[in-house]
Amino acid sequence: MLQKARENIRSIMDQNTTAKQCFIETQFKNNLEDLQPPKAISQSRPFDKKNSIIFYVEDDILPPMAGPSNLIDPVHEYCLLPNVNETSEREILYEFTREVFSFAASCMNSRTNGTIHFGVKRQPEIEHGQVVGHRITSVNKFNEAFELSLKAFFEEQHVNVARLCIRPPNFIPVHHQNGTASDRFVIEVDVVPESSQTQDFIFYTSLGITSTKDRHQCKTQCLFIRQGPQSVNILADTNPRIGQEKLKKFAENVNNLVSARKMAEENRAKHSPQSHQGQRLKQLVTRGRDFLESSLQVIVVTDKCHSAQLEHMDFLKEISLFAVLEFDPESDLRGTCLSYRRDRIANLHYPHLYTSQDSLPTLIGKLNLFKQTSWIFCNGRLNEESEKDKPLTPSEWLRRRLGEISNMIGLLCSPDVISRDKLLVIFVLHSAVTEISSPILETFCAIYHTLEGTDNMLCICRDSEVFGQWKRLIDVRCKEDVSNKCVYELSLNEISSTIKKLKEPKTQPSQRYLPSTGSSSVLLTIKDEELFTVLDILSENECENTDIENTASFDEFYKKTEEDFYRGGQVRWWNFYFSEQRGSLPFIKRDKYDELYNLITPVDSYTSPCVMINLFHAPGCGGTTLAMHVLWSLRRKFRCAVVKNNRARNNDIATQVINLLIYGKQDQPGYTPVLLLVDNWEDVEDLKQCILSCAGERMQQNTLMVIILNCERTQFPADSSRSSNFPNIFLTNKLSSKEQKLFSAKLQQLKTDHEKPETFYSFMIMTNNFSEDYIAKIVSNVVKDLDATTQQGRLLSFLALFNTFVNGSYMSLSLCEELVGLRNVIWKRETLEDKMNPYSTLLITFTVEEHGFYQAVRFLHPMIASNCLQLLEQKHNISMAEITIDILHCDKLFMSCMGKDFLLLHIQSMLVSRHRKEQGDDKDTLFSPLIEKIDEDEGSEKVKEILEKAIERFDRSATLPQALARYYYLKERDFSGALHWALDARSKNSNSYIADTVGQVYKSQLKKAIEEAKPLTAEVLDECLKLGSKAVKAFQDSQELAKKDELVDPFDPYSRKKPKSYNTAGYVGETEVMMILLDLIRELPLSQSRDKHQRDQLLQILKGHHSMKSLHFDPGDTATAQFVEVLVHHERFLVSLKPRLKEIFSFFENYFTYLRPKSQERVMADERHKKKLSEQFRKYLQMFSSSEQEKASEKASNPNLSLNQEIQDHRFYLEAKRADSFAGLLQCLSYKSGAEMERILIKWKYIFNSSPKRSVSDTVNFILANIVMYSIKPSSKEVKKYEELVDLLDEELQKEGTHSNSTELYYLSMLLMWPTKDRKLESSSKYRDIGTYITSAKKSFHRRFSYMFPARTTLAHFFLGKSTGLRRMVSKVKLDQILIDVLNRQESSSGQAHTLQQLWQSGATWNEPEVKRELLREKGISENGEVYVSYGGNLKIPVRPAYLGDIRSGCSREEISFYLGFTMEGPVAYNIKYNAAQ
Repeated sequence: MLQKARENIRSIMDQNTTAKQCFIETQFKNNLEDLQPPKAISQSRPFDKKNSIIFYVEDDILPPMAGPSNLIDPVHEYCLLPNVNETSEREILYEFTREVFSFAASCMNSRTNGTIHFGVKRQPEIEHGQVVGHRITSVNKFNEAFELSLKAFFEEQHVNVARLCIRPPNFIPVHHQNGTASDRFVIEVDVVPESSQTQDFIFYTSLGITSTKDRHQCKTQCLFIRQGPQSVNILADTNPRIGQEKLKKFAENVNNLVSARKMAEENRAKHSPQSHQGQRLKQLVTRGRDFLESSLQVIVVTDKCHSAQLEHMDFLKEISLFAVLEFDPESDLRGTCLSYRRDRIANLHYPHLYTSQDSLPTLIGKLNLFKQTSWIFCNGRLNEESEKDKPLTPSEWLRRRLGEISNMIGLLCSPDVISRDKLLVIFVLHSAVTEISSPILETFCAIYHTLEGTDNMLCICRDSEVFGQWKRLIDVRCKEDVSNKCVYELSLNEISSTIKKLKEPKTQPSQRYLPSTGSSSVLLTIKDEELFTVLDILSENECENTDIENTASFDEFYKKTEEDFYRGGQVRWWNFYFSEQRGSLPFIKRDKYDELYNLITPVDSYTSPCVMINLFHAPGCGGTTLAMHVLWSLRRKFRCAVVKNNRARNNDIATQVINLLIYGKQDQPGYTPVLLLVDNWEDVEDLKQCILSCAGERMQQNTLMVIILNCERTQFPADSSRSSNFPNIFLTNKLSSKEQKLFSAKLQQLKTDHEKPETFYSFMIMTNNFSEDYIAKIVSNVVKDLDATTQQGRLLSFLALFNTFVNGSYMSLSLCEELVGLRNVIWKRETLEDKMNPYSTLLITFTVEEHGFYQAVRFLHPMIASNCLQLLEQKHNISMAEITIDILHCDKLFMSCMGKDFLLLHIQSMLVSRHRKEQGDDKDTLFSPLIEKIDEDEGSEKVKEILEKAIERFDRSATLPQALARYYYLKERDFSGALHWALDARSKNSNSYIADTVGQVYKSQLKKAIEEAKPLTAEVLDECLKLGSKAVKAFQDSQELAKKDELVDPFDPYSRKKPKSYNTAGYVGETEVMMILLDLIRELPLSQSRDKHQRDQLLQILKGHHSMKSLHFDPGDTATAQFVEVLVHHERFLVSLKPRLKEIFSFFENYFTYLRPKSQERVMADERHKKKLSEQFRKYLQMFSSSEQEKASEKASNPNLSLNQEIQDHRFYLEAKRADSFAGLLQCLSYKSGAEMERILIKWKYIFNSSPKRSVSDTVNFILANIVMYSIKPSSKEVKKYEELVDLLDEELQKEGTHSNSTELYYLSMLLMWPTKDRKLESSSKYRDIGTYITSAKKSFHRRFSYMFPARTTLAHFFLGKSTGLRRMVSKVKLDQILIDVLNRQESSSGQAHTLQQLWQSGATWNEPEVKRELLREKGISENGEVYVSYGGNLKIPVRPAYLGDIRSGCSREEISFYLGFTMEGPVAYNIKYNAAQ
């Protein structure tokens, strides 16, 4: 059987050889150019290496077999064992041992090292040395056969020598070409005939030979030696005499072989080079510094790591690992990735994720770059279901993935992502790279070209052979010698230990603890902390027992930390820690410290799970430092955290805050509250709602979970404090005498510890109580010798302009270095501080973590930047316009650099962002403060030049041409120029704000035309009406676009959302235009007498009662005829004005009445709009009011119109009283007296009873008028009975059905048909459809107003009371009056002043006894996160929680109670309480 298997193997090999030879010959004949280059030789396993970490790839070609050379370099022999399917296991093992020991004996006799490889083809032609591999059922059986056969093959006296020389078998795994493991192995046996063991022995072997005649085995003695590339038995010659001669000759040569072997061993020992690669590794990793800096971002490129070496890849866990480019498809299953993720967080990515169309900041945020390691599988993953991301062979990889890899590397290594001086790329090669087009080599080339060289690279090779191949290929591909960038003589263990030893000493404890319930603590692991990507968590033991304290560099660290803070940097936890050490003065405690501390600490007094506290402060006065000081003091009482990324989304923050709250808890009751610091957050209320929503079922009644401490910068802290509806304190840029003494004492200590504390300018500014004179003096002293034309002067002017006009602006350190001409920043031979000296004393470098991680530069204090700008202008004659133009011309600012997106954002903001008092600015401005300043100092031409250059630079920006359009029409009164730029803006981004600007251009042009028309002519009238029509069209476009506007601020399209608002400017603008036109029409000189009758006639036409052609005038009056001709031409437009105005006033009534704004600043904006609209409405009434003469004339001409005329008179009265609509009647609750409301009800009663065709709106308004009348004056005789109102409502409901758009109709059904407190439906069937009507109310309301929901929320005008009939509807106005009385009593007794809004916002309203006496506390259920009121049978009425946080999530069905309010959207539950908790 064995012989048959051998014959089959030879037959197959011969056939393959012949076929391939024929193929080659044919190709040579047909086309020589078509010949492919021979496959590269792969590296074989390092000789005599036990526990080798190598693997082979199927079809790899190993070096050809050769004879002995220097006796030390091993000879190689290849062999294929029989197939397991054709031969028994016993015969395979015999064949294995026979070949092994024959080869071993030949090497021992020839005194040469050697390796025999099983599973590698042996043909001398094309497939010679090709890796095939063998399927092995049991490794142990091969090892057992090896041990047992050793004695049988060698003579007894040589068995021990053979055992010492012949190494046990190595089983090398064979992988598929796509990198995944196969079920095959190459078996290798090394032979090392050391001279000390083999001496002058001759090694005979005994082999079993199968007789061809009788098929039995017999043993024969053999003597194998190496003859060329083969093992030859010199005793096998059939002629015994020749065999004996060969034996004699060999025996005579043994001593020579022994001597040669000894000499070869001695030469090897003598020439072993001494390695200095440990020092090279240190230099490359640290860039010549003492430590591997934690700010260095490392990208690792690696291939498959053997399992035995995984423990030595743990250095990856100790560095700032930005990304890993992984070429092992199984790494997450059994490789480096799996090992890393046991202790650290890594996100599994693919290259195509980095080639999306998202903006760079969006992509960085989406992939959590810089916050968590990205493990990028460059050749797919084995366990991936999608074919797109499965492993590929090298040839497929080149076709399908190379492009993705190149694009990904272009992004990851871009200066926009990582500054070159903060990037290190490490190649870790566990296996030899032999192919010129290998994927990992292609990756190297892509990185090499992106980084323009190898300055940022380090290559770690497994050994010198791997290095040799790698070096050769790179030299061929890139013409670059990478020898000095490679480490190849150190073991992976040595490399790992060296890198770990070099890492920067930690400034945090190795184990960080969080406070927990019952004075306990919880360990926060590194892996878990990495999940809190947007939070900087303050641990209980912050700064204690750190590595840095035990190093010689600690004193330097201490001084640097103190210096950075007192110069103007962000305070660090270390600053508080240092101040608590022996010999230090306590950290300066501001006067407001105790007030803020006491505002936070009474935990038991809070009734809401999430509380907001505001700290209003002037810029640069230490507000954020005060907040962090309080956090430091409370770190053992609260779980404290700071939002470290001001671009984070509220949902992400909320999720992580709740995870921090519950961290370390299982089923135990109680939580340690989170104290969360946010800095200048723009939508704190939305953040609170997100936190409550995330808390869900974890919330407990009257238990505090989170306190949000919001530090808000404002120019008027005291005013902001007074207008805030939340608990707050404020801090101004004025020190008390007590604080001044503390600052003076601290200055004395700084003089002791630091060389030049007088240059700690931020601290000195506060010490000098923000003295303008002091600031001017220090700026003058430092900048006195500045040459503004130099690179240093240019950089200083750029930063001064940015920091003066854009809060929080900065420039990246790498960009600043570029601007001042610094080179070779990787090795930092010269720093920016050196280059900018002495002006660098006014600047500070700090770390930015918003969508990236890099160093940035700014002025120490905004007041210093402002003074520096003034000095440049006064002393060096460099105007702000010149600096701005220089910025726009500076190409380097707009090329790739760290933080480029936000720098460009700052430049645009500086040019277009207006100041608004409602947002905390010092005043309202028409343009950005910079543009206003340039306009004031240098004139309009400079402004236009700047904005035009900015438009050219930012060619896709719509806000810049919009700003220029505004400047043209507001300042220049150049309307053609304004229109050009407004239309340019609209072509780039059509939104409601830009459409409004187009309308404003036409409106302004209209006003100017009217002003200059003295006297007014028909031509001017025609022009004005055309302009008015265009303006109205533009404003109507704005109204439609407002419904579709994206909720992203135009200056920050990178996922940062501002407080949401609905743009109503289009309605306001249209109203203003129409009122201007009506004023113009009313004053037209249509007759020489200009009698009142003529004007009344014209108003009748505008009301739509008559045609323009019916206008009477003297035919001989040419001027009047021309006017009438123009009016006739525009009649359709003119007649539309009055109804359109009525529509707009109705819109605003609904807008202000049905919904309220979600943010406080929008409340202020609403009040301004209300005031303006009230004035417009007053003019509208005056214009369209009918005179008594008009009424009499109308009645006389047509007596049949008398009834309609009476109805219209009543309607006009109601319109004048703002009581002609549902929303207007709801407003009457607040503004009408009983007598006035009674007159209104009488008018509605007349209209209701007298109208021939009663409309739905008339019916619902009449019913509501009765309800409002009863609420204001219950004793009124005019109010219809409750039952009559219900009948009227039911009749109308039956007519309209459940699909009407009359939300008001369904709203009344809630008020009048809500079940009574006995929880039974009335006997009449009309009450039973209440659930359906509520659903209809919600649907119709959403159809009409859903586009406003992001900015506004519904308002409850009535609440469910305890009585019956009309008495059970308790108006909010009544509750407000109760609360006002309570506030007045509190103020008179305690002197504390609160606002009505604060009582509603905090939920304190529901705790007032008088409110409880008025309202009914309804019973309901919560189920699947929804709230219902159940009224027997199958009727469940859904009720929306007023606050998301009031209701638990989850599927628990709980009994609850609440107060019920009625909004236009449906019923709302307030003050929800779980019955089980009461």
